[in-house]
Amino acid sequence: MTSSTTGPTDDLTPAQRAAAVRRLEKAIGSLAGVAIQRMEERLAWYRAMPPDNRSWIGLVVQAGIAAFVEWFRNPQDRTAISADVFGTAPRELTRSVTLRQTVELVRTTIEVVEEGIGQIAQGPVEQAALREGMLRYSREIAFAAAQVYAQAAELRGAWDARLEALVVDELMRGDVLDDTVRSRAAALGWDSSADLVVVVGATPEPLGGRDDVRQHTALVVDAVHRAARRARLTVLTGVQSDRLVVIIGNAEDPLTATRALANEFGPGALVIGPVVEDLLSAGISAQAALSALRAAPAWPDAPRPVLAAELLPERALAGDEAAKAQLVAEVYRPLEAAGAALLETVSVYLEQAASLESAARMLFVHPNTVRYRLKRVSELTGLNPAQPRAAFTLHMALALGRLAGPANGL
Repeated sequence: MTSSTTGPTDDLTPAQRAAAVRRLEKAIGSLAGVAIQRMEERLAWYRAMPPDNRSWIGLVVQAGIAAFVEWFRNPQDRTAISADVFGTAPRELTRSVTLRQTVELVRTTIEVVEEGIGQIAQGPVEQAALREGMLRYSREIAFAAAQVYAQAAELRGAWDARLEALVVDELMRGDVLDDTVRSRAAALGWDSSADLVVVVGATPEPLGGRDDVRQHTALVVDAVHRAARRARLTVLTGVQSDRLVVIIGNAEDPLTATRALANEFGPGALVIGPVVEDLLSAGISAQAALSALRAAPAWPDAPRPVLAAELLPERALAGDEAAKAQLVAEVYRPLEAAGAALLETVSVYLEQAASLESAARMLFVHPNTVRYRLKRVSELTGLNPAQPRAAFTLHMALALGRLAGPANGL
């Protein structure tokens, strides 16, 4: 940044300026010492810092005053050298010192230098020139501090995005036995012991159709995080080609939580895996959600979003062994344990196109008996045989249970 040179600063002759610069150079050490002492007195956060960090801040203060001297030396060539002030400290210092604390540091240093100008300057013209120079230089330092923290935030954001994508990829593969995954998730602010669900759907298409892949990925991830913040949800998200994955933590109602994010997904099925208790079990939810997403085309009228458990029949048809086992365990086995009458009744009822009278005639029982037995089926399985969707699920469970046999699994 280049500053103009109009006003009192230009009233100095080259000899006067050179003399003022020499006096400033001699005072750099003492001014820095006073600034450090004042920070020690006023700033509690500075007193609480480790000695090595305080020494780095001392170097920053000294470099800032020295940069002002150099900046004042060349009134016709005032390029933005002030960014170099913060380059004297390691990058890690930006994690220890907040932007607010940096503003306090700069304000204290400028205050000390302005007070010292009264003793350093000789005559009102030189004093006015130095004060005006410090006023303009303080603006340069403010811009430099903002630039440093903006760059640090950008780098941290890029690093967090890569780390998040890596964690999501590992969770989708079920690679969470390694503590490294949990520590990475913790670095992103994730509670590794929290309940979670995995949600999968299509990646939205670029609005212009020509976005760079990385840029589009970043935009999609940012949009999901914004929606999650509005809904007060904790999420991890990642774009895997044409598939968008969102892991939601501590969602009391997965359906409600997913609806808050649904607009950030592309068109098509949006599937919610089962709730699992922690990261160690994330792979279970992920595999169920992926299996359901693959099977979703078999149920064109599925709600959006839909629970993976609601797609068990389609998943079983697509060859998902876990879905087959779940249907047998949660639907067929309870009916089998309740006695042959329930199995026979629900089987006949489904074969007779859900007709109570026809089923009763085939079973040689009263329709009320059929009605009672079907109510027991609903209580045991959570599926109402009179509803078409539940009837389809029962059909599939009965077939798989018969194939499994009375004792052996699939």
